[in-house]
Amino acid sequence: MNKQEIGTVLLRVVLGLIFLVHGWDKFQGGIGNTAGFFDSIGVPGFMAYIVAVIELIGGIAMILGIGTKLAAILFAIIMAGAMFSVKFSAGFIDGYEFDLALLAMSVYIALTNSNALSLDHVVFSSDHNSSNRAA
Repeated sequence: MNKQEIGTVLLRVVLGLIFLVHGWDKFQGGIGNTAGFFDSIGVPGFMAYIVAVIELIGGIAMILGIGTKLAAILFAIIMAGAMFSVKFSAGFIDGYEFDLALLAMSVYIALTNSNALSLDHVVFSSDHNSSNRAA
């Protein structure tokens, strides 16, 4: 594994951990409260459930390396939505800077091969599959 792959794995795991914790927090804090907040900013409350599930399940998937491109795309959509609906009005500092970093991380993972140390690599590797056929 080269330095770029190590960096990508580190980025993927940290991104997954951040989203996992944020999704978990939405449920722990009362998903109804999050839905109420979504309603208060003009986003349909049911979207809170969708976002929380994507963050929770997507975070786990990202850490394990399962469907990382799909999870990263969904994370990028969530971050863009957060930035446009709430964060831009707060400005850069204490506003959208963290969301922008998560958006950039998500786009990077979506655009790169992040299969190193992933379950996707184990399941879909041609070397792994060909050795199973030979057995």
